[in-house]
Amino acid sequence: MGSDELSQVLAFWSAAAENDNRPVDTVEAIEALVGRDPEALIVAVDGEEIVGTIIAGWDGWRCHLYRLAVAPSRRREGIGGRLIAAAEERFRAFGGTRADAMVLDENATAHGIWAAHGYRRQPEWSRWVKPLT
Repeated sequence: MGSDELSQVLAFWSAAAENDNRPVDTVEAIEALVGRDPEALIVAVDGEEIVGTIIAGWDGWRCHLYRLAVAPSRRREGIGGRLIAAAEERFRAFGGTRADAMVLDENATAHGIWAAHGYRRQPEWSRWVKPLT
């Protein structure tokens, strides 16, 4: 993907994704992601229009899912499920055995799709974060 296309992904996220409680996304950050792992960002398109995304990050040991987003006007069409399936297939090809998804506790809309695809909240773990400045 070129910088223009990455700008389109960024614009898509501002309209279709949950953006609270996270660092601000930038084109440079997305460029770094696809520069390191060009297949990590999976984008669903319909013609020229982005209708969904997921980041399927593989660190060589664990499988991490971020930024599942589907265009509000296209939800409940199976796009999110197909994105999850594509990410899981990517992980299986690496030999991954378990995927984790970053889902905000208050994003109740997202809880349903993750649960429908076999993901469960793991209450015994907490995410600890530290901003790097």
